[in-house]
Amino acid sequence: MQVRDDMGLPLSHYFIYTGHNSYLTGNQLSSGCSEVPIAKALLDGVRVIELDLWPNAAKDDVEVLHGRTWTSPVELGRCLDAIKEHAFVSSPYPVILTLEDHLTPHLQAKVAKMIKETFGDTLHLSESETMTEFPSPEDLKGKIIVSTKPPKEYLQTKSNKEESQNGDTEEDSVWGEEIPDNKALMDVGREVSDQDTKRYVKEEEDMEKLAQVGVNMEYKRLIAISLTRRKHDMDEDLKVDPNKVSRMSLGETAYEKATTTHGAKIIKFTQKNLLRIFPRTTRITSSNYNPLMGWRYGAQMVAANMQGHGRKLWLTQGMFRANGGCGYVKKPNFLMNCDKMFDPRSNLPVKTMLKVTVYMGDGWRLDFHKTHFDKFSPPDFYARVGIAGVVADTRMEETKVIMDNWIPTWDHEFVFPLAIPELALLRVEVHESDNHQKDDFGGQTCFPVWELRTGIRSVRLCGRDGELMRSVKLLMRFEFT
Repeated sequence: MQVRDDMGLPLSHYFIYTGHNSYLTGNQLSSGCSEVPIAKALLDGVRVIELDLWPNAAKDDVEVLHGRTWTSPVELGRCLDAIKEHAFVSSPYPVILTLEDHLTPHLQAKVAKMIKETFGDTLHLSESETMTEFPSPEDLKGKIIVSTKPPKEYLQTKSNKEESQNGDTEEDSVWGEEIPDNKALMDVGREVSDQDTKRYVKEEEDMEKLAQVGVNMEYKRLIAISLTRRKHDMDEDLKVDPNKVSRMSLGETAYEKATTTHGAKIIKFTQKNLLRIFPRTTRITSSNYNPLMGWRYGAQMVAANMQGHGRKLWLTQGMFRANGGCGYVKKPNFLMNCDKMFDPRSNLPVKTMLKVTVYMGDGWRLDFHKTHFDKFSPPDFYARVGIAGVVADTRMEETKVIMDNWIPTWDHEFVFPLAIPELALLRVEVHESDNHQKDDFGGQTCFPVWELRTGIRSVRLCGRDGELMRSVKLLMRFEFT
């Protein structure tokens, strides 16, 4: 691991590799819950793990599951053990544990005991209830940090996840739709029936009555990063308190609306405070949204469904290949400039030109069966290369199709003018052209432009899940002018 960024700045100065519903093994509606995806996420460098805590049927124990769905639960202890075992294998920098808490004070006390016993000295406890500035990743090395709402706010409002939001279409191919800059998509389904919803609301009403018994102080002391209760007035929500830092959570739709009316305020808020953006609950297939929508405005915790493989997750994986893959990437200086607020929608001048040449590719004949792409002939490969970044920089181009060849030679040069290379990701995909069906997936990768090394490089491609393929690689050249 080669960490290049200054890690001594407050947490608010970094993009943080953030997971969503970290315990799910598949879709958001009916898949199983397990500690296995938590362990994998941590090994992949994820630094923010989310657990949804619910009472069991007898109301005497805690389960981790996606509430108001048919997901099967997993024991909280197994999740905590997985975090303890894998938290610092891939990165020494802090792991933030965000809790979506639906518990009574009695169960909160049980959770507090479990967390303290499991994590021991690795648990970071704040010295006071309020901080004027977050500590740095360097200060918090080897620490686990709990972030949730203070218990006194238990069930005063519905969870952010339950806010009414527009839905999304399902992914339309094995690798997902092409990434839009920012568009509203139509809803395709509901998570649960009206009868199920009424049952859950009744259970929550019963729990709210129990919650009036009192606040569990041991649980409250665990919370090192407090989640601010939203006022649902964006002007109020984005006010910066000079005496206190906190974390706010916004759903994807609410956030996208806010960027059109409060873009500068979001940037100012995130210069000091943490902002977490989470996917719509109606993304039942665990698909994701364009994370650059969050990063352009300084949102540190752009949450991704790590089991939702597709183009949007590839961007997240590409971003956090930066800074040695440690899970923390320092935000560009212009997002921290208090004198002149950055506007990612403005007409920005070109800073540099990136030339990318794709010479040839090889390795498919070793990693795929000879009839995987075409039954009676060698495959017909083409490459797609582009930039994901601010609106002015975003584009995607492709080479010609090389027919009937396991080792295609394209010799194609792409030129990308870049206004904000500090937020640009280079996207590379290879597909096999098929006139009669959807084109077959042949590999992909994504890199932070600011970390590209100039010259001729051998570039290994990844599968849909972001894991490196054994043999598939491209010969490419990168040049800045």
